[in-house]
Amino acid sequence: MSLEARLSTEIAAAMKARETVKLSTFRMLKTALTAKSIDLKRPLEAAEELQVVATLVKQRRDSIQQFTAGNRIDLADKEQAEIAVLETLLPPPATAEEITAAVGTAIAETGATSPKDTGKVMKAVMAALAGKSVDGRKVNEAVKSRLVT
Repeated sequence: MSLEARLSTEIAAAMKARETVKLSTFRMLKTALTAKSIDLKRPLEAAEELQVVATLVKQRRDSIQQFTAGNRIDLADKEQAEIAVLETLLPPPATAEEITAAVGTAIAETGATSPKDTGKVMKAVMAALAGKSVDGRKVNEAVKSRLVT
């Protein structure tokens, strides 16, 4: 079942259960998926759908930082609730051990020796961890720590 089809059933269930946070989050996601599909002028593939969800999660995390800095805890809590709903649609996150192993393999494969090679290693690591939900910042930190030493 595609994500869009799953969203339609989730939206209906959220309406019946009167879960406003889920309903608004799923509607926002459906709108984002439709917009991306229109931009590409074709239906989205499964990986592209997950990328849209991951982008929305990242946007929410950035918003939480801004709202917390601006002392708007109520808005930060709303964004956190939306993240919780969106994360139910993402694959399981990569563990620290998986990231470390993928970084080691990518460094060996690319022959990276200095921080200048960070981009090549990042690309290889992200490709290796494609089936999992991965935070780019954590991967970047792992790559930089391995290339400095």
